Amino acid sequence: MPLLSLNKISKRFGVTNAVDGVSVAVERGEFFGLLGPSGCGKTTTLRIIAGLELPDSGAVEFDGRDITILPSEKRGFGMVFQNYALFPHLNVFENVAFGLRARGSRGGSPTNRGPRAGSPVVDREGASRNTIKEKVEQALDLVQLPGFDTRRVDELSGGQQQRVAIARAIAIEPSLLLFDEPLSNLDVALREDTRRELRALVKRLDLTAVYVTHDQEEAFALCDRIAVMSEGRVLQVGAPRELYENPANVFVAKFLGRNNLIRAMRLTSSNDPLTRFKTLEGGHTLIVNASHDQLMHLPVNKPGLLAIRPEAITISKDPRGSETNNRLTAQIEHIEFSGATTTITLNANGLKLEALVLQTEGLTEGEQCVVSLPVDRMGLLSES
Repeated sequence: MPLLSLNKISKRFGVTNAVDGVSVAVERGEFFGLLGPSGCGKTTTLRIIAGLELPDSGAVEFDGRDITILPSEKRGFGMVFQNYALFPHLNVFENVAFGLRARGSRGGSPTNRGPRAGSPVVDREGASRNTIKEKVEQALDLVQLPGFDTRRVDELSGGQQQRVAIARAIAIEPSLLLFDEPLSNLDVALREDTRRELRALVKRLDLTAVYVTHDQEEAFALCDRIAVMSEGRVLQVGAPRELYENPANVFVAKFLGRNNLIRAMRLTSSNDPLTRFKTLEGGHTLIVNASHDQLMHLPVNKPGLLAIRPEAITISKDPRGSETNNRLTAQIEHIEFSGATTTITLNANGLKLEALVLQTEGLTEGEQCVVSLPVDRMGLLSES
């Protein structure tokens, strides 16, 4: 049984369907991602999980229990916000301790209001000051901020503030950890370092996490599985490599990195996975490894959309090429150097392609070459 289940969750704001029938399941110990562009509904979905928004329809289940209308402070979840939501008038210790104290105060919630000066350092179960101090110190050690307890929040860098926010979330020993784009305010180098540390921390503590981001590279680096969202709907769920190599539709193919999209007519009548297509631009015959389900929705002599990643295309000056099938003659139109890789723009009798290569020795603009599109790297996409 999944630890967390969303069953046909929907939420409207005025005339906007922010979340439209979302169903996902998160397994215990999984680092699960909600990925999509701004406005796709991922943050609203996270807030529904947290109990900060009530869905208009559908149900949220946690550990076999319906928690759809359970108040956020009773769910036992930890949450790290995009802006960290730290209290500037408190030091690091007090910020991290606040979650522990709010659990024991009868109307407090760390997500909606700050603490009053002089609030008691006792939780509902009667935890002592020493117990809270121990949990705060453990949390700061875990995020590599030992000795920072007396620092003011405004004395910290952005990366350190983000760690304090994570420490506050894990100090309460949450049954579920929620992240709303917590790394978006960090510079690129720090963001890359922090995401490695964050994944290692979540796995070391054996936590279950749901992570919202618009950054596909970040989602790939952090998450075990990802739900790709658009316009309030989940379009595909899978492991990062599965999503990248086998996108289910045009949106996922375009959103998760660069892709060559090729319009082509299905020629083969059988449901053999190795299916022949003829491209609408250039008239090339290509063989594609399509699934039975995909072919069921594309009759013979009907156009479909093929996809192949730029890095899967190989270029050679040898007329025999490197593939028996899907070998095209093309002209090199443009070579763009980008450091570690180079993008080659190709024209195969009107069919425009992009290839991503590591080195371009012997290749020059304007010359002819042989382009190979490996059969096992080509896919057939749904346009919806």
